[in-house]
Amino acid sequence: MARTRYHANWILPITSPPIEGGWVDVEDGVIAALGQDSDLCDATSIRDVQLGSYVILPGLVNAHTHLELSGLQGLVSQSESMPIWARDVMQNSAIHRTDNAKSMQHAVVEMRSAGTSLVGDITNTLDSVRVLDEGAVDAVVFHEMLGFDVSEDEVPDLLARTVLLASERIEHRVSIRLAAHAPYSVSRELFRGLLTALPGPRAVHLAESPEEIDFLKNGSGVWKEILQERGRWNSEWGTPGIGAVDYLNKLGWLEPDTLVVHGVQLTGYEMKQLASAGVNLVTCPRSNMWTGAGEPPINEFYESGLRVAIGTDSLASVSDLNLFNELIEVRRLAPKVSARDILTSATLTGASALGRAETYGSIEPQKRGALIGVALLGHTSDVEEYLLSGIESKQVVWLEDLDVG
Repeated sequence: MARTRYHANWILPITSPPIEGGWVDVEDGVIAALGQDSDLCDATSIRDVQLGSYVILPGLVNAHTHLELSGLQGLVSQSESMPIWARDVMQNSAIHRTDNAKSMQHAVVEMRSAGTSLVGDITNTLDSVRVLDEGAVDAVVFHEMLGFDVSEDEVPDLLARTVLLASERIEHRVSIRLAAHAPYSVSRELFRGLLTALPGPRAVHLAESPEEIDFLKNGSGVWKEILQERGRWNSEWGTPGIGAVDYLNKLGWLEPDTLVVHGVQLTGYEMKQLASAGVNLVTCPRSNMWTGAGEPPINEFYESGLRVAIGTDSLASVSDLNLFNELIEVRRLAPKVSARDILTSATLTGASALGRAETYGSIEPQKRGALIGVALLGHTSDVEEYLLSGIESKQVVWLEDLDVG
């Protein structure tokens, strides 16, 4: 099959500076070459597609969602406290027990239309696996475990089905991995079992709310009350009396294949601990402010050397799954961070955190041709900053979907 060469005003490789007046060759779904129009040589076997006033970049990577909460869109109010929001989610989930497949399907279509090629999805039910199998967005699905009262003897049976399903999906476009919900909802024994049951990546919500920090240091507060209400409190649990990162370290989770999600309450020292260990952090600022967790210190995340990825979280806490809209908020909260670094977070760093950097996240030969074109509405001399200013789905095209004749 002949190559297709896509020309555009700008090419954004991610791993190198933007190319003005450039092109990308794709053959059999794989990137073959890229360059500048001034370097073109005659190639009669190549089909040319002229996009014109567009920027071509790799499909985005949404490193953290909860697709199974898509049916709660518009039902969970903004909160001043994370535990209050969580109670609202649990109550609405109990009331609205319907087939959620259509809501998840719509969410996947929304992500795809807004330029997302790869997603890291958290699920308690594994229901999103089938939806993603049938959709056009590739995924690492993290089966999230809860159980503050789970004993060591119970761990193998709890994880057996997930381990089996994951082993059946080697090289599959939708893979399965494991996640711990949070330090206030997962026992030490379950944390350690998750660490060894499957290879990474693995995910955990960490340092998300002030109440989580209080729980770890004092063994009290609203999270303890919620555990008691739900019959999951372990009276033999000893209060660690330490911060969230030290607690994770004691459990053996400070590894390069760990995704720490949110980190709103992290101190500067804790950020450097995570960075030194090579841990990936996923920030979801729109969701954090909706749930009452607070504004994440995104400038400080980057200054500490953390590998920062970006996610939208769920439709129970954001109005849409357009990652470009998340980038608006990241830019607002991180004015000191370069546009290039933020775009790298939304592409290559996210792909690396999900274990898919060999395939996704940048425009390089031998990577998948999962590329998007974004229409440039007017002249711009700084195309990277332009992409942080708000991109609507109607501006996005998938190169592989274009009719090249």
